[in-house]
Amino acid sequence: MTDFAAARRMMVDGQVRTADVTDLRILAAMFDLPRERFFPEDKASLAYLDLDVPVSAPGQPVRRLLKPMVLAKLIQAAAVSPDDRVLDVGCATGYGTALLSHLAGVVIGLEEDAGLARQAAAANPGSRIVTGPLSRGCPADGPFDVIVLEGAVDQVAPALFDQLKEGGRLVCVLGRGGDGKAMLYRRIEGDLSGRAVFDAAAAPLPGFAKPAAFVF
Repeated sequence: MTDFAAARRMMVDGQVRTADVTDLRILAAMFDLPRERFFPEDKASLAYLDLDVPVSAPGQPVRRLLKPMVLAKLIQAAAVSPDDRVLDVGCATGYGTALLSHLAGVVIGLEEDAGLARQAAAANPGSRIVTGPLSRGCPADGPFDVIVLEGAVDQVAPALFDQLKEGGRLVCVLGRGGDGKAMLYRRIEGDLSGRAVFDAAAAPLPGFAKPAAFVF
């Protein structure tokens, strides 16, 4: 039988701290939050591995939770504060939403897979979970101080940038495979700037692929 408390300590100390995650609030939240409850029962033993573990139901498009280290570094890059309003895009079963809820004032999880959204809502009774296309965001609930994309994208949908407040931050993994980069975007005086903050790989989120180029 898996000792989840011991596995959780090993995850934080062996995967997250060693990846230069120094925000004590993130580390404390990861220590406190039982990650196994966001996994199907038959995959709970994988909850603390350094993997993008699939959580979607059989027969549904495969969706994965971000590796703990990648999620922690993205959230650290976003510099989430206790007063922030946060949108968690592609929340899947809701682990990232729960983690962000330890750090921010208001967190809304967005998920387009209805089954995953139900699981996220059950696991996050204090947060709002919205079901809808990920690339559209949640304009009715914005604007947001922070938007977190829990997966890799070929491009960020303009609708998400439009939902950032002045001074707002958006973090994501841009690109696939070994070429992926974790990106931090900021809205400053109405303009957007972006920079790579670390190398990262993640499973792709649906709805963010570049249109196929026309070839003569």
